Amino acid sequence: MSQILLMAETGSDIPADLAKKEGIELVPMHVSFGDTTKEDGSFPASDVVSFYKETGILPKTSGCVPEDFTVAFDRIHTAYPNAQILYLAYSAVTTCSYQSAQIAAEGRNYIKSLDTKQVSAGQYVVVITMARLLREHPEWTIDDALTTAQALSDQVHMCFVPDTLEFLRAGGRVSNATAICGTLLKIHPCIEILNGYLKATKKQRGNMKKIVPRLISDYIAQQNLGKEELWLIQTPGLSEEIMKVAEQTAYDEGIKKVTWVPTGGVITCHGGPGAFGVVGLSKES
Repeated sequence: MSQILLMAETGSDIPADLAKKEGIELVPMHVSFGDTTKEDGSFPASDVVSFYKETGILPKTSGCVPEDFTVAFDRIHTAYPNAQILYLAYSAVTTCSYQSAQIAAEGRNYIKSLDTKQVSAGQYVVVITMARLLREHPEWTIDDALTTAQALSDQVHMCFVPDTLEFLRAGGRVSNATAICGTLLKIHPCIEILNGYLKATKKQRGNMKKIVPRLISDYIAQQNLGKEELWLIQTPGLSEEIMKVAEQTAYDEGIKKVTWVPTGGVITCHGGPGAFGVVGLSKES
């Protein structure tokens, strides 16, 4: 049976060393700092925050282009000519990456693709969990893996709360008035990934130290998340104090394992510094 290899974008925020260990191919998304464009993952995410503070210009993100996938497909097929590739994509409604992959995959019958309808740590959970499942089930066909990945994607739930609305304002996602009012009233929108879209749902009020434990407890209950593992998102600048509070809250809720997922350049451009998020798998009914 042919080997099944996994592929995702760097926007999944899977660290390069973990991707290498798990045999996952990461295709670069891109971040533009003014006139200079860099591959996501090739620079510290804190550079996004520093650039904005120094210039007042928010770096812009862009998805993978067909050439990015062509290079990756060719490299894998040359090294593993009998392998099949399962590409678990960053939400297709948020980026051109999925379309770029379809263009590059034309004429290649060894590639299957799935829009996970997840971003950042949500996509991370799908890809890393699939890597483990493939080790446990070497008998799976590519279609078995695709079916499992689809069901898994549907089980993943993700939300995050920005510490500041400044980056959302700079990116044109909220108005100046909203950003100012949010700062004055300490209002933080909870942004959830719903059917692939990033949507502001419930508003959280207070400082992050108060919001974080409430968010964790509420989200576990609302989404009926399993207790085996919870993934927590941190953008640059999230304090050690808040991280400790977050972990303790998770363990108090019965979570057995907590995994922190530091964001890369792409999601940091949207969430800004000091943002926090929660990702979990809903219990199977």
